[in-house]
Formats: sequence, C-alpha cells, structure tokens
Amino acid sequence: MPENRTAPELLAPAGNWECAKAAVANGADAIYFGLTSGFNARARADNFGVDDLAPLMSFLHWHGVHGYVTLNTLAFSPELDAVEQLVRQIAAAGVDALLVQDLGLVGMIRQIAPTLPIHASTQMTMTSSECIALAAEMGVERVVLARELSLDEITAIHAETAMPLEAFVHGALCVAYSGQCLTSESLGGRSANRGQCAQACRLPYELICDGEDVDLGDQKYLLSPQDLAAFEITPELIAAGVVSLKIEGRLKTPEYVANITRHYRSAIDAAVAGRPIEFTPRDVEEMELSFSRGFSVGWLQGCDHKMLVPAISSAKRGVLVGEVQKVQGQRVRIALRRSLKAGDGVVFEGDRSTGDEQGGRIFALYRGQNRIEGEVSHGVIELALMRDSVDVSQLYPGQKIWKSDDPELNRRLRKSFDGELTPREVDLQLHVTAAIDQPLQLIATVAGLPQLQLQTEQPLEAARKHPLTTETLQEQFSRLGETGFRLTQLTAEISGAPMAPLSVLGALRKQMVEQLSAARRETAIRAHAVDPTPVLPRLRADIPATKPTDQTPHLHLLCRTLDQLTWASEIGIKRLYAEFADIREYRQAVEIAHAAGAQIYLATPRIQKPGEIGVFKALEKQAADGILVRNLSGLRYYRERQIACVADFALNAANELTVDFLRQQGAERITTSYDLNREQLFEMARRSPSQLLEVVIHQHMPMFHMEHCVFCAVLSPGTNKTNCGRPCDDHVVRLRDRVGSEHLLTADVGCRNTLYNAAPQSGAEAVAALIDLGVRYFRVELLDEASKSQVYQTLDLYSSLLTGQISGKEVWTELKALNRVGVTRGTLEERRNPLAIL
Repeated sequence: MPENRTAPELLAPAGNWECAKAAVANGADAIYFGLTSGFNARARADNFGVDDLAPLMSFLHWHGVHGYVTLNTLAFSPELDAVEQLVRQIAAAGVDALLVQDLGLVGMIRQIAPTLPIHASTQMTMTSSECIALAAEMGVERVVLARELSLDEITAIHAETAMPLEAFVHGALCVAYSGQCLTSESLGGRSANRGQCAQACRLPYELICDGEDVDLGDQKYLLSPQDLAAFEITPELIAAGVVSLKIEGRLKTPEYVANITRHYRSAIDAAVAGRPIEFTPRDVEEMELSFSRGFSVGWLQGCDHKMLVPAISSAKRGVLVGEVQKVQGQRVRIALRRSLKAGDGVVFEGDRSTGDEQGGRIFALYRGQNRIEGEVSHGVIELALMRDSVDVSQLYPGQKIWKSDDPELNRRLRKSFDGELTPREVDLQLHVTAAIDQPLQLIATVAGLPQLQLQTEQPLEAARKHPLTTETLQEQFSRLGETGFRLTQLTAEISGAPMAPLSVLGALRKQMVEQLSAARRETAIRAHAVDPTPVLPRLRADIPATKPTDQTPHLHLLCRTLDQLTWASEIGIKRLYAEFADIREYRQAVEIAHAAGAQIYLATPRIQKPGEIGVFKALEKQAADGILVRNLSGLRYYRERQIACVADFALNAANELTVDFLRQQGAERITTSYDLNREQLFEMARRSPSQLLEVVIHQHMPMFHMEHCVFCAVLSPGTNKTNCGRPCDDHVVRLRDRVGSEHLLTADVGCRNTLYNAAPQSGAEAVAALIDLGVRYFRVELLDEASKSQVYQTLDLYSSLLTGQISGKEVWTELKALNRVGVTRGTLEERRNPLAIL
C-alpha cells in the first residue's frame, strides 16, 4: 500500500437504533440507514422514523460519526410530492448524504437542498469511469461501485476519475447486478427496485441442458453466492483508491453489526499503520457465527464462478465443527474440528429445502463418562442435545455438524454497545498563559468547534515552594477520562514563578470540558439550507408539454436471432431492434433490415466495465439507424457522437423527471420501467411527453442479469471466461424452479448471464388506454421463438390490436393458446396498489 494513504471511512449498516449504537461503539466512521416512510432498498428492516432523524444525527455527530440516508429505490410519479417533503426533512435534520438510485431524483434533490451531498447507490449500476462521468455531470459526489468489480477494475476506474469511490467489503452478495434484478417483480410483484426483494436467488433450481435434466448431485442452489469477506485484502482496496469500505447488513442483528464493524476497524487500522492483518482462526469463526453462507472475496480478485457459487447451500449455517461418528442412545459421538461448549447451537447437515435439516442447542458435552466443563476444541467427544430438539435416530455417520450460534459471543458483543456510550475522543490543543498577579488564561482548540478562551477568577500568586511548570499543566489537563476529548498538544508561556493550586487547575479543566461539550452538542445538528418554495412544480413545468403529431401507433420488434429478424423483415415490420449474443452478426442484421426498407437499432449490453468501451465502437461501425442503450456510459458515448439512441428499460425510467433527464441526455425515446404497474404507467404517461415513451407490451421478463456464469460453474471444468471453453455457444440451458417453470438462460457478449421468465408477459389490455394518453410506440420482444408461424401469429395479434381490429382481452386469450407455458399480465396487473410500498 502506498505510504501516507489516508484511512478510508468504515461504513456500517443500521437497521435500527441498537444497530446504530453497535456501529458507533465498535469503530464505524459512518452508518447508512433507511426510513420507515419508504424509498429505501431494505423495506423489511426496522428502519427509522422521520422523527428519529434529529436525535439520531445528533447522537452520531456527537460521536464524530456521519449518517447517510438510503433513498435508493425508484419513485413513481404519484410519489414525487412525498419524496420532496421527505428530502426537506432529511436536509433539516443535518443528514450527511443521501444514497440515490433514481436518476430523476438527483436533479430534484439538487434543487431542494444544494449543499446536501448525493451518493450514487449501487442500485444505479456504477461499473465504469464512463458511467461515473455522467453521474458527476448530474452532481453526484460519491459512487457506490457495483459489487461485480475486481480490484484491477476498481484501480482502473480510480485512475480515470476524481470521484470518491465506495465499495462493499462484507456481507451478502446479490447474484444479479443491483438495479438490474427484476426477478421478484416478475415472479411475485415484489420489486427489488422498491426494496421488496424476495430472494429468489436463494432457492433451489434444477439444470436442463439441451432438453435433458442434468444430475448435479448436491448442487441445487445454482444462483446463491457465498458471502463477501474482504478483510484480508483491505490494504489492496485502499491502494485501489476506495475511500469508503462498506459493510452490508441492514437486516442483520446489532450483534452482527458490532462484530463485523469491530473486525474491519482492526483491519483498516492495521493496513493504514503498515502492519499485517493478523486475524486468528477464532476471529474468523466469530464473524462466521454472526452470519455466513461461507466466506469468499466475491469478484474482487476476478471471476471464479465455482468458488463464488458452490451451490451446496443458500442459508446461514455458521462454522463447520465436525462430523458424526456414531449415535448412542440420546448422545451423538463426533470427531471435533473446532470449539464447542454447552449452550452452543448446532445444525446437522441436511436439505433445508425439503425439511431434512435438523438443529438444536447443546445441553452437555462428554468425553467418555466425564462431563466436560467449559470449551473443548479437538478430539472425539459426545454431545447431548436439549430434550426433543433433534430426532437423533435420523442422524448418521459422516454427517457434518455446524456450530450456528454462540450465546457467550453474543453476550460479549452486546456488552460493547449496551448502556450509555463513551463519547468518541477528539483531539484537543491547549495554550496556557500564566504570570504572577494575572489570571491564568487558557485557549482550547478543537477542530470544528469555536475556539474557547477561559481564565481563573483570581490572579496567580508567587510560588513559595512549587512554581507552576509545563509538566504540571500537561499532567492536570490530560486527566480527561471519558469526556470525549484527548489532549494532543499543550504549550505554555509562564512568566516568573507563579503558583496555581491543583484545585484551581481542576476547576478550570472541568469548566473547559463542560463548555466544549456544550459546543460539541450544538454543532451536532448541521442543517442544510433548503429552497423555501416547492421545486417539483417548477421541474414539471420545465418538461416539454407537446402533444403527439403522429396519430398512428407504431409496433417495434426486438429480435434475438437472425432468423427472427429475417421473418419480421419478410412481413414488413419496419422498426426493428437486434440483441444478439454474437455481435459479429450485427452487420448481417443491418443488411437484412435495410434491404427490406426497415429501420434497425442495435442493443448495447446492459453492463459496461473498464476495457469494454470497444463494444460501443463496434456497434457504431455497423451503420445501423440507431442504438438501444442500456447503461449510462452508452448513453453518454452516443450522445457525444450525436448518434440516435433509445433509452431502454435498464435505465429505470419510472417517473417524468427521469424521462426528462434521459431526453436531455439525447434519448429520442425512453422505454418505461418494468417496475411500473398499469396505473403507475398511466400516471407517468399523463405527466410525461407521451410521444417520448416506448412501452414493451410483450416479452419474457429478464429476471436475473448476472456477472456469474452458470454455464461455466456447472458445465465446464474451467473457472471463468478465459478457460471455460464457452459451453454457452453449444448448449441450450434452462433452470427449473420449485413450481416446475423452466426459465431460459443466456450469455451475452461479455459472458454475463440473463435468466428469462419462462412465461411471456403481455400488456395488451393496457394498450387502448395508453393510446388515448398519447403513447405511440409499442414494442414486442421475442426470445427463443424458433418457428416462423409462432412469430407471425404473435406479430399479427399485436398489429391487429394497434389498429383497433381486436381488443386487448382477445389478444391475451389468443396468446394463452399460442404459448405452451401460458402468458401472464405480469407487471401490468391492474390489481396492484400504486402506493403499496408506503
């Protein structure tokens, strides 16, 4: 690590007050938290009320800790007024920064509170310096990097931007890119972009390759990554340019927060001091016991798909402590690997998804006939479990045993934050002036506080025996105990040989501490100035309010194979998109479309990482009519080159402010977010220039979009795209879920996987109302339709719908018959409440 590297911020999660105290007590420099009023990506956490903001920020600032609010979900049009009021309350409470996902909210927050810092949430999908450049143009002051970046990629980003970089270092890993996961929305109407992730990635899946089931043995959790634990590479993270190390866990316990924060505090302090990070096996075991699905470095050291997703389990088990040798009556003989004691919780290996996993608490440990007192860490022992907690007849030799809970550890962790916390120490500098017949004068300086000047009530007398010395002053004013101040420097001007009784010095010290503490409390709330007038009406008024000049609805078609594109061209579809895994086929796609007199736009990948800008250049060379852009870096790239582009769903346009932002960035049309239900979509159409909107009315929802490659993990002897042999080129793979649906898995040009919902979704029944609202552009997206007749029938239904020949209900009925797996209304379900999250 370079010398004199500034210590990075340690950022801890806080789902409630106890977690906030645990973070502060164990060395966090900042915490991040959500509010009960909504708009945060952990809706299931306890969270904080708006009324908690002022006391919470006062508590944090008193301890020298920053507080960041997570406003990191999409906001729908009817909610924008509530968001504005919430931002005003957040600014007034002196919050240190807002974490934001929604692109449209950034500009609104800037208008409301210009000095309130904005951090781009990881939900904004920050994967390159090019993405960050556009975030910087918006006024973002820090970005939370995507968890899929390696240390080398972070280093490259840092070299190309001055933006402060924040990175996750510990906790649960999402298998999908944050902000790009539509699984919960697609399967159950619970959007991850709204803080309601249902964690479908943690469920078991079966693999189907070329139509045949593949026996993967114990590997069932094909999309469930191990947890991130990057403590060993803290120096490398600092050297890469990361200024904030972030711990995941707003749904975790305060003991977890205390435990993980304490260990990363130690790792950071060691790294900055140039000392090795020397975590003992017990240190790692303690972290695993608080929560672990198995530790890994995630993507930080590059892609190793087999390491990242072993696929054996998806739940916390704790620490592997041994295996069963024999069951004797109600006792279980085990060969011990790690420490156990009476009271610990244990879990016996089993399939949790089928209810075969058992666990309980240890009543006693024995070696032979002798009961073991305290802890034992090796050898063959017998354990007796609490009565009726485990059916020991179901246990078997060789079965693994996991220590899942340690009450003694939890008591120790809780003790660290129970009761009143000692104020975190801040540096104090003193200058003392002392002379005979003059009051002793003191000037106290603390960074961030007004300078304090005090003096004794009585002048100093001449010393008879013990004249005042700098050493005496140093000793007396260093006695600051647990006041929150630490004397780091004392200078003195002593004239003659005055005397100062110790009682006088003690009284002056007490007065100094009281006044400094009062000043510290006063500065604990640092409210941001806010615009006194509502800003949302002004922002809405600035949105161009033009009506559509073209009264004809247009059908656009996205094709994923050359055959589909050829068939569409043959029947006269004039507006085409192409999204191919092999971008070498794009030249032929352009030739086919142009030969048929059709316009064609080429789709970018959803992710662009360092070194991948060449894909944009390759698309540019194909002489297509435009680009279907799926990330901020692509938007900026084509805007600068004045190339026509359409902003796709991945940019998450869920309200009129985001639509207008994307318009200002050069998008000629904006695809509406897949998170919108019918009423929310109608409301956005009412408030937006409707001729800018493009609505996808038929598609297989792209659920997971992942850096993780399932093809490599289970169908290849390799570990990443450099040695996998590309099984994705030769095999058709589907994942079967617990209800029997078989979802298609694909790999894109960057080897990133997408899992598509098996059932197509149709918004046909919303089309008539959207046309009435002025929407003129509608899109059908094909997936793996392999027959010309199926493509023709699908397009004929939607063409007839747009020309008013048949109704949306009739389309939906026909589609159900046409698709063997049926069809769903999906996100455009009428029954859903637009404000359910609130």
